[in-house]
Amino acid sequence: MDEGGRLGVDIGGTFTDVALEARGRRCSAKILTTPEAPERAVLDAIHAVLREAALAPLDMSIIIHGTTLATNAIIERKGAKTALLTTEGFRDTIEIRHENRFEQYDVNIDLPPPLVPRRRRFPVRERIDARGRVLMALDEAGVSSLAERLAAEGIESVAIGFLHSFTNPAHERRAGELVAERLPTVPVTLSSDVSPEMREYERFSTACANAYVQPLISRYLVNLETLLRREGFVCPLFLMLSGGGLTAVETAIRFPVRLVESGPAGGAIFAAEIARQCGLDKVLSYDMGGTTAKICLIDDLKPQTSRAFEVARIYRFKKGSGLPLRIPVIEMVEIGAGGGSIARVDRLKRITVGPDSSGADPGPACYGRGGTAPTVTDADLLLGRIDPTGFSGGRMALDRGAAETAMRREIAEPLALALELAALGTSEIVDENMANAARVHAIESGKDARGRTLIAFGGAAPLHAARLAEKLGLDRVLVPSYAGVGSAVGFLRAPIAYEIVRSSLQRLDQFDAAAANALFAAMRGEAEPIVRRGAGDAPLTETRSAFMRYRGQGHEIAVPLSTGIYGDDDAALLHAAFEDQYRRLYSRVIPGVEVEILSWVLLLSAPVPAETSTPRPALEPHTPQPARSRPVLDPETGEFVEVAIYERRDLLPGASIPGPAVIVEDETSTVVSRLFDARIDAFGYIELTRRGGS
Repeated sequence: MDEGGRLGVDIGGTFTDVALEARGRRCSAKILTTPEAPERAVLDAIHAVLREAALAPLDMSIIIHGTTLATNAIIERKGAKTALLTTEGFRDTIEIRHENRFEQYDVNIDLPPPLVPRRRRFPVRERIDARGRVLMALDEAGVSSLAERLAAEGIESVAIGFLHSFTNPAHERRAGELVAERLPTVPVTLSSDVSPEMREYERFSTACANAYVQPLISRYLVNLETLLRREGFVCPLFLMLSGGGLTAVETAIRFPVRLVESGPAGGAIFAAEIARQCGLDKVLSYDMGGTTAKICLIDDLKPQTSRAFEVARIYRFKKGSGLPLRIPVIEMVEIGAGGGSIARVDRLKRITVGPDSSGADPGPACYGRGGTAPTVTDADLLLGRIDPTGFSGGRMALDRGAAETAMRREIAEPLALALELAALGTSEIVDENMANAARVHAIESGKDARGRTLIAFGGAAPLHAARLAEKLGLDRVLVPSYAGVGSAVGFLRAPIAYEIVRSSLQRLDQFDAAAANALFAAMRGEAEPIVRRGAGDAPLTETRSAFMRYRGQGHEIAVPLSTGIYGDDDAALLHAAFEDQYRRLYSRVIPGVEVEILSWVLLLSAPVPAETSTPRPALEPHTPQPARSRPVLDPETGEFVEVAIYERRDLLPGASIPGPAVIVEDETSTVVSRLFDARIDAFGYIELTRRGGS
């Protein structure tokens, strides 16, 4: 599989990116996404890089794909007509939620409506207790009758979520069989398969989301595979998972909810690889594309991970305002702050940016494709950061006049501002939004954003990275090669892997080693066939962890576990591991309180593909000649200054560039502010260092 070329494909809300590695070199392409048929942009971008590399489809050994289709379907409510079958008396669980308020003083608080409306939620007579014992047998006749009703109503997908099914899935599986007998073409999602953990609200919500996007993702992946085969590709297609691993198409179709954060996960892996190359132990990953900006904390070369996150938040930065999904995920904060994010003036005469985006069609006003709303890209163009004739390597000329018209009408005139100040205000708002998101995310994680290196990638991030670093008090920014297609490159560094979580309550003072060993054996038996489909006979690495807490607490923490066979006397080792982790998070432990394990986690992964690039010999420091110059607005003075423009492809390791300057390349541009100087390191990466910084 590693002998031929490797393709990474990332579909974003605005652009579709492709990265190709073959024969010791890398090629890339970035083209506008085609929302009505995303696979068309995928094929166009793939063919573009194949032409550049002079390769044919048969030369490819693997295609790795990430997509925002599942996310967008949930956010835009464009999924399938879905029904939920649930235990009698629990029909409204996904609407009642936790009954807690994420915005304490908002009397008009909004909550995201459930993906399945009440009229399509159906109670079923059955009951299993928390220990997995059957209290009331499944009403099979009732389920069969409901299946007839679902068929009559044209239901396109079905989710089944019964109380305590994570301890005993028998009722869910039998109900699924009965529904499948009557509706053989309708996909059925069982909560005990997609999220076999306690807490029914999160489990039911995850099952509903999986069912909601399953027909869409299934059609898309089947169509994409068919088109790839028709074009002559015989290599396997793998999908990027939100947790950072890869999986086969069959698993992605079965659990499409695991693809929700697949694109951003690739970006975090890309940043972690850059951190490894450059020996950076504390990193702030900053991925800004056309639609969103993603910020992730990376410590000791590993992105921060979680087993749950929220999608479609009604209130930005507010936990609890979105739909919870209980899946393995690389943890990050994601806000509507991309190049296509729309700027407007609100009722209080304030400039606001996002979260809505102009997307790829029509796109920002300067794209000349019919967009009339001013966006961040329009602001960057008016501020001089983007060359209207060199955008996307000159393949896409930008319309400065259209950007001026949109910005003047929507921002400058309502606020009686000069055009350049309206554009600056738009840029400053989006930069402050990102800085605030980074601060909040770091605090919520018990960490500090300060003292980190900012790794910037994505089409828009290098334009804003220096200013973001200024706001966060960071002294170092790194813009790697191929930053404009960072997530697609990250896909090529991801291992084929699969993670499984199972809830099984155990108190450590009553530790049952045999039960723990049996559970991990079953989890390994489920994960290994999935990983082997792509990894073949490669050696696999098993990583274990558990979610533990002091008895009586409402939340648990992740604790790394050793592998191997456990004995009853290992309870003391598990207790020590828990206290080590608890002390790291909270600086103390609680003596005399029992510790319990709620959930067990097993991650099975194949070897990670090695990075092929090697640092070139560093040259003596030298100051290159700029290719040209143009006026760029200084955000500190509010005035335009003449700034040197450099072509990145002409810069060799050792090149030193004083700020202010702009370094341009086909897929992005790096703005070097007047507080920073730039140099090209041994890898060819752009390193910005604050003058007088540490």
